[in-house]
Amino acid sequence: MMTDPSFEHCQPTIHVFPTATDAADAVALHILEKVKDHPKAVLGLATGQTPRRVYARLIEAVHNGAVSFDQATTFNLDEYCGLPATHPDSFAAFMRRELFDQSDFADSRVNLIDGSATDNQAEARRYAQCLQTSGGIDLQLLGLGTNGHIGFNEPGSDAGSRVRVVDLTEDTLEANRPTLLQLDAVPGKAITMGIADILDARKIIMLATGEAKAEAVCRSLEGPESADCPGSYLLRHRNVHWYLDADAASLLADRG
Repeated sequence: MMTDPSFEHCQPTIHVFPTATDAADAVALHILEKVKDHPKAVLGLATGQTPRRVYARLIEAVHNGAVSFDQATTFNLDEYCGLPATHPDSFAAFMRRELFDQSDFADSRVNLIDGSATDNQAEARRYAQCLQTSGGIDLQLLGLGTNGHIGFNEPGSDAGSRVRVVDLTEDTLEANRPTLLQLDAVPGKAITMGIADILDARKIIMLATGEAKAEAVCRSLEGPESADCPGSYLLRHRNVHWYLDADAASLLADRG
């Protein structure tokens, strides 16, 4: 399924580093500079293995007195349906382990999706309203799925999609299975920010590392824009920065 070919694409900024560690360190520095300049910044945050190094560097900066996040506001991209925030496999628990509990983010400014909500549709509407009330995300951190998904916007997602309940693909279920701590299987449904919510961010940082991401990186950056590769929707954004390691950039015709 293709989108409107007449849509004017923007030129992304591409940074390629020798290793995944180097790429993550550069992303952390970008976020730190943003918050130092704008302490009340609204940050969109991602989960998964890719940003763990980024969050470790943010924690180091807080402990070293280089930055404070106590005035920053955060929104997480997504959450599994059916898991309370206390469940070790929830994204809320991940964020607390990997970032919030070891730094100085104010609980009142941390926005997480309630995976245990009895009405998932109502929870999606609540979260969408919170996003709107915040005035918008200043800097959105993203990862990229091997099938090109961003957030949990799987292939087939519409460019105009907003916060909603989604069914996860087999590719995503398989990719996320090794990250489970207690569950035997990845939940089949999630609530995610939509493509339009992501594109509303004033700046986007995409961190993609490893050879397994190379094809999705290439399809996202070289196009054509297609719902089959949601990452390609980022071509519409005027302020998106791609941080890649050499492996993830290996299929690009021009490595920037």
